[in-house]
Amino acid sequence: MTGCGGDGGKTTAAATAEAAKIIPNQAATPSDSPSSSGQLTEDQTARKELLGVTKVTFDKAAATAVGEVSGSKLAELDLKGLDDNDHDESKSPSPSGTPSPRPSGSSTVPEWIAEVVEKDGTTHTVRIDAISGKVIQSVTETGQDSGDKSEMADRIARATQTPQEAAKVATDKQKGTVTSINLDESDDKSLVWSVDVVTKDWNKTDFEIDAVKGTITREEVDHD
Repeated sequence: MTGCGGDGGKTTAAATAEAAKIIPNQAATPSDSPSSSGQLTEDQTARKELLGVTKVTFDKAAATAVGEVSGSKLAELDLKGLDDNDHDESKSPSPSGTPSPRPSGSSTVPEWIAEVVEKDGTTHTVRIDAISGKVIQSVTETGQDSGDKSEMADRIARATQTPQEAAKVATDKQKGTVTSINLDESDDKSLVWSVDVVTKDWNKTDFEIDAVKGTITREEVDHD
């Protein structure tokens, strides 16, 4: 009897370890931060609060975004309200019409904001509820001229590394939660995936991953 119970525990532990290997970029929200001093910066506090109510992981949001526009590929995905104000849409309702839970003391609705690109370079913005995973809005970007579309189509075609692969490279190097990924050009004009990872101490590490080779070309920790 005792032997059977021990084997069951080993089986469960082995299954858990195997799952962690398969999905390394879906690190649990870093809620168990060892806060010896209890002193967090304003940015660290904001990250802790927002990630505390965010239920949809980066990879699930990415899959939802590209699934919304047939034949598209992900070019950018950001958790709104984290370390930037790129998307000022804090008053947007959830799909049900009921406001999503918000971090205490903040008006920010937890949402993933994605940009997906069709083969011809047409860009779409997809907003995803970070609690339910439902699509809030999907719109085609206006104002794109032929040059803009050509540039986006070229970037997407050249990026042989998927955003999921780039995220794995980043989280293999620094365990944490992916909060942003963006296909861009570095200072030397190389095509890179810029990946943000929030660690258990609520600091953020910015990575640049070569979008062709899959190697880390820059790594910088934000201690603010």
